[in-house]
Amino acid sequence: MLELERWHFTVDDFHRMVEAGLFTDDDRVELINGELVAMSPTGSRHSGCVTALTTLFAPLLVQRAALLSVQGPLRLNERNELYPDLLLLRPRDDDYRLALPGPGDVFLLIEVSETTLRLDREVKVPLYAEAGVPEVWVVDLTGGRLLVHRDPVQGEYSVHPVRRGQSIAPAAFSDLQLSIDGILG
Repeated sequence: MLELERWHFTVDDFHRMVEAGLFTDDDRVELINGELVAMSPTGSRHSGCVTALTTLFAPLLVQRAALLSVQGPLRLNERNELYPDLLLLRPRDDDYRLALPGPGDVFLLIEVSETTLRLDREVKVPLYAEAGVPEVWVVDLTGGRLLVHRDPVQGEYSVHPVRRGQSIAPAAFSDLQLSIDGILG
């Protein structure tokens, strides 16, 4: 079997490539385990779900209880910088202008999956657990469910599926009950 040579990068390498102009604003890439990975294009169902979620979290933004990052970067460690669909972040005076958010800044991370469920569940979610992100939701648009990942222990979450007709609240904001039907559309 032919062994392919692969180049592995750090987050700092990745940022230097961006600064050097190797990527444009239209290039959608993530750094996963030191490798550059193209992100899937988003369709209307995916985009609409992200918009609906943004609206559902508006009360937290008005109260300044959390900041919302839509498809913004999250630096997990030296080899991983991912771009989840939504991040509910701890408020910070600089609004994350001086440094990217890390796992300790996250209340809730959301990935919306229309065609990427396997990647999200088998690659990204374990990276989030290993980094200590306290809660991850994977919105499975095709399966019509929300997979709630909470309480990472030794790099693994407990997982609870939530289906249409049910509601859920982020662990950090238990008074904010969200309808699964409102999330899925």
